[in-house]
Amino acid sequence: MVTGEAPTQKRILLASLSAMVAESVTFPIDLTKTRMQLHGSGSAHRVGAIEVVSEIMRQEGVMGFYKGLSPAIIRHMFYTPIRIIGYENLKGLIVRSEANNGESLPLATKALLGGISGVIAQVVASPADLVKVRMQADGRLVSQGLTPRYSGPVEAFTRILQSEGVKGLWKGVVPNIQRAFLVNMGELACYDHAKHFVIERKISGGDNIYAHTLASIMSGLASTTLSCPADVVKTRMMNQGEKGVYRSSYDCLVKTVRFEGVRALWKGFLPTWGRLGPWQFVFWVSYEKFRQLAGLSSF
Repeated sequence: MVTGEAPTQKRILLASLSAMVAESVTFPIDLTKTRMQLHGSGSAHRVGAIEVVSEIMRQEGVMGFYKGLSPAIIRHMFYTPIRIIGYENLKGLIVRSEANNGESLPLATKALLGGISGVIAQVVASPADLVKVRMQADGRLVSQGLTPRYSGPVEAFTRILQSEGVKGLWKGVVPNIQRAFLVNMGELACYDHAKHFVIERKISGGDNIYAHTLASIMSGLASTTLSCPADVVKTRMMNQGEKGVYRSSYDCLVKTVRFEGVRALWKGFLPTWGRLGPWQFVFWVSYEKFRQLAGLSSF
């Protein structure tokens, strides 16, 4: 449903709140996925999710699963509202246009709008994403008996700015926006389309939690399949310091395939899907419920 008339400030607040809830609940899975993608970079050695989880639990304890949570929360305070509200507003402009005559948008158009919204949001939130990835990767240094690079998000941001400059805060931005385009193309378009399909075919019995759950599962699978290769490249590019192994995102892609095979591009697929599915479920259910409580129409 188009919600161009709904107060923008209220929708931004609700989107931020829902994202913070979803991020906090699913962050341990995101950490596991990141560690899997970083493990074996440049080699053929592979590890599974269970092995990574066991290693974190054994060497870092329960709190090790929340390394980098604060910059992740900060990131979503910018990233999620921009992409969600941006998608709604772009969709509203087209639906209200005379050419469309108020008809439902085709999936391809929704996918393009979702991708564009994701790119804009990721460019803004990329520095916080960089800090999050660096701090998640630091946990591996601690587990190996080494000194972590950063003691917290503020120090990480400051040291990156000092040693790598302002440009360094946007390291990995190209694979980052590639991933954001693919994730949001799959997530926003698929959720929107799937939810209305489920409701119109009376599969869920209305615009309720069942419709939101089914739509979030489908969008999670679609966005994970599309974005996982770009996510692997993004994670490795953002984790390397001033003197990195990879010259560009393309170089990272080529070296990853050369040394680890094509399957390495989907390294961390299950924990990525395992995170996106629950993340989208928690986010969309929360967001839809918050909107209802605030007197706004559904997404």
